[in-house]
Amino acid sequence: MDITCYRDPEIKRESRNLPANTYNLAFQLLARCATGYLFVPIRSMQFLAILDRKEFVFIDSERKCWVDIAWQNFQPQARTELSQPVAYEAVYYRENQMDIMLRLQREFPSALRLLASKQMPKTPAQVIKFPAVYDQ
Repeated sequence: MDITCYRDPEIKRESRNLPANTYNLAFQLLARCATGYLFVPIRSMQFLAILDRKEFVFIDSERKCWVDIAWQNFQPQARTELSQPVAYEAVYYRENQMDIMLRLQREFPSALRLLASKQMPKTPAQVIKFPAVYDQ
């Protein structure tokens, strides 16, 4: 899938923290993508999240290809444990987006979990044992 995204001038930028389980799951799913991009539909909000290693952008279905909010500059190296939250910057490209941001923080983890559940292997892994081969 190809999507061209556009951005209005930046309105506001603020520091935030992303819970560890959300950050970790996002990057686990992203690691499975050969393209380096992950598309996460947030159906409850009619938003699409597009993730790459540097940022997560959120697009409203009404504005199609215009980025409303971006999460950038993740700082996972600042944490000493995987269970600690990850600092990042939220960038707003439209006015009055605080309500949307609060909903994204609530709904985005659920959308990630739903996507992860669809990608879970349906059968357990099996190890095939081969007979040992020795040089003679």
